[in-house]
Amino acid sequence: MQQIPVYVFTGFLDSGKTKFIQETLEDSRFNAGERTLLLVFEEGEEEYDFSTYPYQNVFLEVLDQQSVTTKELQSLSKKYKAERVVAELNGMQLVGDLYTRFPEDWAVAQEVMFADSTTFMAYNANMRNLVMDKLVGAQMVVFNRLTPGADTMPFHKLARAASRKIDILYDYTDGTTAFDDVVDPLPFDINAPVITVKDEDYALWYRDVTEEPQKYDGKIVSFKGQVAMLRREKNGMFAPGRFVMTCCVDDIQFCGIPCRYEKSKKLESRSWVQVTAKITAEKHPLYKGELGPVLTAISVDPAPAAEPDVATF
Repeated sequence: MQQIPVYVFTGFLDSGKTKFIQETLEDSRFNAGERTLLLVFEEGEEEYDFSTYPYQNVFLEVLDQQSVTTKELQSLSKKYKAERVVAELNGMQLVGDLYTRFPEDWAVAQEVMFADSTTFMAYNANMRNLVMDKLVGAQMVVFNRLTPGADTMPFHKLARAASRKIDILYDYTDGTTAFDDVVDPLPFDINAPVITVKDEDYALWYRDVTEEPQKYDGKIVSFKGQVAMLRREKNGMFAPGRFVMTCCVDDIQFCGIPCRYEKSKKLESRSWVQVTAKITAEKHPLYKGELGPVLTAISVDPAPAAEPDVATF
């Protein structure tokens, strides 16, 4: 099945999505005549000007993000014989919810978030779940309408709380741009004989080891976690981990790592343990065909509860 690439642009109303897409489609390096289905799920003050495009194979459809169905999207793709899709999403809707309704032959090639620096922190204070929803999946975030010399650290910290891999671009009102080049050191030493993860650093370590498991391959780690049993592999396996909150109470989820341990049957579910284990990067059903961290226990000992019991970034 031939995949149709989807270029997704997220952000809140009037954050600059339409302007960027307009300029991108005017660029012959991006728009070389491919039949492009342009899906608009949020209409702002800016409008698309098709007369400026080097090729006219761009087909606009305005849809309701909340109610659009897979069948409707498939029908539009077939109607226009789309070779690719460009989608401007509604900032007040969850990105992942729409992705579940994408046709099977649609593959997200890139997701970029746009953020108006003059209003972004207010959105974060009042609708943090929607902000984090977009930051977590984006490959790049563009903070625009910044005045030259403005303090960018609050934006940096917020983006990095969502993802250590996201590229951050600052777009200034004087027409200049700059990529964020701040390097955030990890709060633990991954080159130590034993990587010691403190209670307050579990969320950061979990994200880093699951994003870059090969970086940890062959290393030894020690951390505190709760016992969780795996449904598929009950013999000699369990998944020590922590409940992690990314942005708010509603998104708390258990983040554990499969661990080989011959005495796993003797462990009590939800009990706290101190785990010292060797990490290997390998495939496991939890990772759906991708490489991920798998532990082999060296020691598993009873431990007091972590403080706080829910890990955060």
